[in-house]
Amino acid sequence: MKKRILILLIVSLVLTGCWDKRELDELAITMAIGVDESDVGYLVTAQVVVPLEVSIKGNTGNSPITLYQAEGETIFEAIRKLAKIVPREIYPGHLRMLVISEAVAEKGIGEIVDFFSRNWEMRSDFYVVVAKEMNAEEILNISSAIETIPANSMFNMLNVAQETWSSTRGIHINDLISDIGSDGKEAVVTGIEVIGDEELGSSKKNLETITPKARLRLVDLGVFKEDKLVGWLTEEESIGYNTVTNQVKSSVTTLSCPEGGTMAIELIRANSEIKAKIINGTPEVEVKIKTEGNIAEVDCQIDLMKAENITMLEKLYSEKVKEVMQNSITTLQKDFNADIFGFGEAVHRADAKVWKKLKQNWDQEFSELPVNVKVDAKITQFGVIVNPIKIKEKE
Repeated sequence: MKKRILILLIVSLVLTGCWDKRELDELAITMAIGVDESDVGYLVTAQVVVPLEVSIKGNTGNSPITLYQAEGETIFEAIRKLAKIVPREIYPGHLRMLVISEAVAEKGIGEIVDFFSRNWEMRSDFYVVVAKEMNAEEILNISSAIETIPANSMFNMLNVAQETWSSTRGIHINDLISDIGSDGKEAVVTGIEVIGDEELGSSKKNLETITPKARLRLVDLGVFKEDKLVGWLTEEESIGYNTVTNQVKSSVTTLSCPEGGTMAIELIRANSEIKAKIINGTPEVEVKIKTEGNIAEVDCQIDLMKAENITMLEKLYSEKVKEVMQNSITTLQKDFNADIFGFGEAVHRADAKVWKKLKQNWDQEFSELPVNVKVDAKITQFGVIVNPIKIKEKE
């Protein structure tokens, strides 16, 4: 009998509800958070889901999200102050996007990254972007046509862009923490901006026409030194960075044909490797990339049945990929003096003793670092047809 009572007590303890449980109808599901400057510190904007508008039965056709804002000396204080205007508790467990204004990023994002990585309620799979030349609030205020929730639109847009066009990169909070804290590598973050009429972009009218009056657009990569934004790469330089760091999944390279016209090569496979070696105490870096391409479009007169023409195109392809990579490296060395490639980490792997001497002055060492780029580019696919239509017609 005593054993049965003991078992019942144990079971009753196990089956009791969580002491800190919260019901869904008590939470304000927050999909995106924006961080701007404020006179007191930070202005935090929360993009919150309107439950009625995302439910199948209760949709009334109004906006599926609403924005709430509060100021505070710290991010945490500002978020807690949202309780004064939000009827439910802010819940960031489903956060998709963290948008930081360019002005805030230029002053430093260390405190912001610390908060969002320390909060136990947040998953680490949300993306961080910088609002280029505008406030984060303006980014979160734009409605989206294809996706019901604007934060999901931004998240998916980044996913698609990094898979198909390599001038952007989805940066998670953990990536940012790792790069900011690294001795031999600086951070990058993709930018985002509003194109069109910002005022109409926040209204229902933005979704009532085939061509929205305002939409969001990704704008390549912002370069950081420590935790401060120091500038922006061009589209080509961003592609070069992603190629060097083995982040390219697919892209398009346009070649000039020898007798005029152009050809588009779709990158279908790429692998790059960074290696450092120490010569008489001085580091050198070698970047090797092997890439395969598919002829996706031909707008010139060339016989692709001839082996010598394919060899010639592969040479042009290799030279173009090398040029893009080399230009990106040169820009970072001369204009930004910021090692976003992780060449310092490669030197550390090659010789820890040499790295210990160099790391305190790595910015200067990086600006003068010899970097040898080697590209092996092959064209392995030609599409459904081989020769261009014009060639075929003449035959």
